[in-house]
Amino acid sequence: MLDLLAERDETLAVAESLTGGLVAAGLTAVPGASRAFRGSVTAYATPLKRDLLGVDAGLLERRGAVDADVALQMARGVRSRLGAGWGAATTGVAGPEPQDGQPVGTVFVAVWGPPGSGAASGKVAALRLNGDRTEIRRESVRSVLELLMGELSENARAKDTEQNGEN
Repeated sequence: MLDLLAERDETLAVAESLTGGLVAAGLTAVPGASRAFRGSVTAYATPLKRDLLGVDAGLLERRGAVDADVALQMARGVRSRLGAGWGAATTGVAGPEPQDGQPVGTVFVAVWGPPGSGAASGKVAALRLNGDRTEIRRESVRSVLELLMGELSENARAKDTEQNGEN
């Protein structure tokens, strides 16, 4: 994925909540990650989602941090704040207790792409994960990277079609 971003001269930034930096750690474990990975914000506390990522305060107050629209705003916010072409985000409940009225295993992952991409207005996936805290966090990382890779692949196919003169 990072190679694909680098080949296309595109960049990625990540906003994490329940994953607490695991997405960024996985990305930076790849040699040459700095060619495409701009950085991350671990906004574990709800006020940081508002203050650092620009998530709407009213939305956080009405729905809490574990919400599809919050995930989308986190992805959009980190993309903007860190000057990246793509933003990805994770928010949810890893346990051991429910949060914001949501049961353990409720997770939202999102991506926000550059103008002209299929994810230019964001894509989000709602997950209901089983397992312990470690398993939920690990699956959340896998899921956000899978969502991002799907959007990158779709965007690459769209660009190929456009370059070949097809509609």
